[in-house]
Amino acid sequence: MSNFYVTTSIPYVNDNPHIGFGMEAVMADVLARYMRQRKTPVIYSTGTDEHGGKIVEKAQEAKITPKQYADKVSQSFREILPLLNISNDRFIRTTDVAHQQRAQRIWNNLSPYIYKSSYVGWYCTGCESYYPDNIVKENKGICPLHNRPYEKLEEENYFFKLSSFTAKIKQAIETDSLRIIPTTRKNEALSLINSGLEDISISRPKEKLAWGIPVPKDPSQVMYVWFEALMNYITVLGYPEHEDFKKFWPADVQVVGKDISRFHSIIWPGMLMALGLPLPGILYVHGFITIDDKKISKSLGNTVAPKDVVNKYGADTFRYFFLRHIPSYEDGDFTWERIEAAYNNELADQLGNAVSRVAAMIAKYQNGMIGDIPEPEHDVAQYRQAIMDCHFDRALDETWEQVKGLNQYIDESKPWEIAKTGDQEHMREVLAYMVACLLEIASLLVPFMPDTAGKIQGVFGTGILKPLTGSLFPKHEAEKTDQVKKP
Repeated sequence: MSNFYVTTSIPYVNDNPHIGFGMEAVMADVLARYMRQRKTPVIYSTGTDEHGGKIVEKAQEAKITPKQYADKVSQSFREILPLLNISNDRFIRTTDVAHQQRAQRIWNNLSPYIYKSSYVGWYCTGCESYYPDNIVKENKGICPLHNRPYEKLEEENYFFKLSSFTAKIKQAIETDSLRIIPTTRKNEALSLINSGLEDISISRPKEKLAWGIPVPKDPSQVMYVWFEALMNYITVLGYPEHEDFKKFWPADVQVVGKDISRFHSIIWPGMLMALGLPLPGILYVHGFITIDDKKISKSLGNTVAPKDVVNKYGADTFRYFFLRHIPSYEDGDFTWERIEAAYNNELADQLGNAVSRVAAMIAKYQNGMIGDIPEPEHDVAQYRQAIMDCHFDRALDETWEQVKGLNQYIDESKPWEIAKTGDQEHMREVLAYMVACLLEIASLLVPFMPDTAGKIQGVFGTGILKPLTGSLFPKHEAEKTDQVKKP
């Protein structure tokens, strides 16, 4: 693979980031770090989606302009990235001048598939989306996501001829030219296609919604936020003329949540086909996070921000929990009890204990000299395949089998008994093998838990023991409590 391009969806700036965004950013980060580890040039892009009616409403509530509101909330998303040790190369905002200019170029290039027509439909500003009569009737006229009535809109809009690409999109998904994983999401996309694709409205009258990118040659209309936001994946690369676009498109993996799967599995491929561009290799659609088995909701008061978790447990514990204990292909539940158990029983007790035991024995029995470290012998093919399938939980399961295996080896080889025999050569072999195992585990953890991997490599990687100055997994609240207790 010559180059690798991975994207997250760009979250809408109508609210501050919660753990769902953090999880998605970490998932894409694993892929980016894994490929960089293989010496592959990578671009990892994320960002924020900032136009549309919801932003206008939020800005009015805050008594500031839409741009001021977008600036503030976009910054809160940007600040999450270093907190979670995200290695993104780009951060795009749809209010960026470059994005707006390139979005208008894309519109012009799509013009053979764009026409103007009147439209009557049910619209939810909260979703920034139109809904058919049957959905509105089923929900008794109230959007269940936002608890607000659908609005009956009648207006003249521009439309994109999505229906023209029905057969091509279906074929691409069926043949895995666009590979949608997991298979359940692929089947959902095919079901939507089989029910019939209609042309979609892609603009709003400026008199009703001025906060958006103007339609070229028609200042009375602005681009529909969802249509324009999808363009970010190529505008951030400098479509159509920039070298980055030529070298890195098509995207290798696009990571999105299941609530926006339809836009990315159907509308986005249609747009790319109309532009004559190749489709992404993989569309990975992850599930939702619940908290105590309840949907994350402001009204329930159960939102958890990424910084809440990181402030208590650190970035690597956040990354570990959401990658291993939230199923990669399904919904998953977060509780403070579950992350506490993972921290204590898996990170501290299994991996942390193995590192401290091996380091202590090398210090005690070999005066800190490790000597020659053998090559690791474990088969990591399933680990590698799991990562390329975006099966992050399975890849960490594979890694933890090695952690458990090392602890078992320590208990069975009993270096403390070898010490009694005085067999220094056997002792060196046994401890060197343990170090080889730990360094291999560290290598496998580089994409997932980069800080932890770096610490393990720092302790054992030079052949001379360099003990940790602190804990492998510092628990920040516990440290603060300890400091308060000290006289």
